[in-house]
Amino acid sequence: MSEPIVDIHAFVNVYDQIEQELEGLSDQQLKWKAAPESWSVTEVLAHLIDHSIIVSFRIREILSGSETRLPSFKQDAWVSGQRANEGDVKDTLLAARSLVQYNSLLFNRLTEEEWSKTGINFKGEPVSIAVIVPAFVKHVQGHLGQIRRIKQGELDSRS
Repeated sequence: MSEPIVDIHAFVNVYDQIEQELEGLSDQQLKWKAAPESWSVTEVLAHLIDHSIIVSFRIREILSGSETRLPSFKQDAWVSGQRANEGDVKDTLLAARSLVQYNSLLFNRLTEEEWSKTGINFKGEPVSIAVIVPAFVKHVQGHLGQIRRIKQGELDSRS
């Protein structure tokens, strides 16, 4: 085992930022939607755990040496199909944190060679684990911005 070549700390702590952003929001605010086709904060969080599941699978598929193309998923269909807005944010955050923590344990065991292993993404492009992990953090950061915009839209709707 060698020193990780990605910032595992950023990976593990990304949900701290989300929890800070959600602090003090009521259940009604967490489930508020600007329009029927837009996502609520609760649905954004469900999407993020769905994304974590897919990323976890992709990483393990790469480590296994599989030559199968890495899966994509239909995010809107997943969110609506599981009736995500009916879920509890606390439960979703607990599951997300658990999965991120579990993956971090794996990351701490990887060698430099394993970090460099690649798979073929759904676009047909090679992608390494060392690229997937920071891309995950960037993805969550993008949705953190979305959460801020939803919160602002909810505040504006009350004015």
